[in-house]
Amino acid sequence: MANEVQTPPDEASMAGLLRGIINDVGDLIRQEIRFARTEIKSDVRKTTRAGAVSAIGLGLAFIGVVLVALMMVYLINWLSLPVHSEPGIPLWGCYAIVAAVFLTVGSGVTYLGYKALQSINPLPEQTAESVKENVEWIMNSK
Repeated sequence: MANEVQTPPDEASMAGLLRGIINDVGDLIRQEIRFARTEIKSDVRKTTRAGAVSAIGLGLAFIGVVLVALMMVYLINWLSLPVHSEPGIPLWGCYAIVAAVFLTVGSGVTYLGYKALQSINPLPEQTAESVKENVEWIMNSK
């Protein structure tokens, strides 16, 4: 009604409002922490699965590389046998050639893996963005 005069809120209702705001902020923080935990658990599960598959793949590839390396050593030795009484490459030299090739390729692949690990962000990005939005909203609502 037009003739009612609003009375200033008393101290008890201001304290109640303040308490409500503090409780809401606390609830928001707890929800963000739960969200971050869930996101981190999901990332850990994905990383663990990828790591297990990669480890199995690397183990199988390692066995294959050893077998191919042995085959290549003997192939180089066989190809270098003397045809017209010329001496061929000694067996240790064949091993050295194959080892140099695999060390070069292995170093390159290791470097690429190192660069890929550096590009991984271990922080929960969605949670950080959500917290940033909440802080901006709180600052702008004042």
